[in-house]
Amino acid sequence: DPDGAGPRLFFQRVPEGKQAKNRVHLDVRAAPGLEGEARMAALEAEAERLVSRGATRLQRHEPAPPLSGGFIVMADPEGNEFCLD
Repeated sequence: DPDGAGPRLFFQRVPEGKQAKNRVHLDVRAAPGLEGEARMAALEAEAERLVSRGATRLQRHEPAPPLSGGFIVMADPEGNEFCLD
């Protein structure tokens, strides 16, 4: 978004080949600025909200500083994976 008002999209090459039907994998920022338990609680709340709307929760990855603040892997109703980050 040139005006900086909308969401940002980043494209990243990965060494792995395509494993399934996904063409795009989204990381949805659901806890910006939060860390530790507060971050994971915000991610859990968003995961519950999305499950109530048809998403499926797949995995929870605990924080592993300094590289990962923790995230939750979800799938939309068609099975396309995305992460709450």
